[in-house]
Amino acid sequence: MTAKQLAACRKRLDTFLTEMLAPLGRKDRQRWGGVYLRGLLLDGERKSVGAMAERLPDGNEQSLQQFVSQSPWEWKPLWQQMAERLECAFPNAVAWIIDDTGFPKKGEHSVGVARQYSGTLGKTANCQIAVSLHRTDARGSSPLGFCLYLPKEWTDDPARCRAAGVPDDTAFQPHWRLALALIDEALGWGLPKPPVVLADSAYGEVTALREELAQRDLAYAVGISKSLAVWPEPPGGAIPAWNGQGRPTQCVRYGDKKPVSVKALALAHGKRFRKVTWREGSKGKLHSRFWAARVQTAHDWNQGQAPGKEVWLLVEWPVGENEPVKYYLCDLPQDLSRQRVVATARGRWRVEQDYQQLKEGTGARPL
Repeated sequence: MTAKQLAACRKRLDTFLTEMLAPLGRKDRQRWGGVYLRGLLLDGERKSVGAMAERLPDGNEQSLQQFVSQSPWEWKPLWQQMAERLECAFPNAVAWIIDDTGFPKKGEHSVGVARQYSGTLGKTANCQIAVSLHRTDARGSSPLGFCLYLPKEWTDDPARCRAAGVPDDTAFQPHWRLALALIDEALGWGLPKPPVVLADSAYGEVTALREELAQRDLAYAVGISKSLAVWPEPPGGAIPAWNGQGRPTQCVRYGDKKPVSVKALALAHGKRFRKVTWREGSKGKLHSRFWAARVQTAHDWNQGQAPGKEVWLLVEWPVGENEPVKYYLCDLPQDLSRQRVVATARGRWRVEQDYQQLKEGTGARPL
């Protein structure tokens, strides 16, 4: 870039930061917030305060450290400001996506660090896990919020939490609860409801999460495991009467029918898988073989639980594979085309781009 182009870019950035950092209040916080963000955007692998202070002409390590770790400012208004700006600049969201990412760590003092499984790392390792919510539209995507996951070994140790600065009233919450809290927070800001919420099987497998999304009138397309049981068609017979003690008078069989695993159902319809192309990738059109059918969930059917809402079961079985590789439950309209169902369920790919850009471009990580 030429000197003139750099000056114009700096001017646009300053205008942007003046708007985005207004919730910080005091001028000195806004100033050092802007310096810190410019440090993250500059070239250089190390994004520590000391390294950035050396690269910045107006950098000061002590002032930056004060801003990051000691200055009392609310971070939630910044997220809301960003979310509202995104909605204004890029209306018509395509989906909200929930996911999580891992940050490898060597020590044991960083908040939430533990030996735990990370999909990002592909193994169990010493790391921190952050649950995130992303907004995606036709032009791109951006995070709407992050929440650090605290394993039980942290929340069961108040002294350890207190030493790391974790608020005393912080209780254990599983990943899906943190994701739901991020969704509720974004809705509380007044953002329009997304057309659909997407998630992988680590979240989609949780019946309670799907039920909570349905209660909020949020459509979903989520991954599930091959063992999840469903009713392949509305079961016949009435729901058994209850004996007044919270138990059914007989096991729910609905005549001679039982729910079946989604894998068994997919294998039984192996000849019905058809090639579907869902989008243009960097190396050409993306396609695979899919089969879809309307089913009802069968959570706790042997405890007398009535069949769940009718949804799409979508299964992917690529050519050359011995069995299906991916399964989805999609709470989407019955008249939606198979191509649209596939394109929706496979819409999580932008999240990986978000993580890559945040980690490689700005060195984003928990403190």
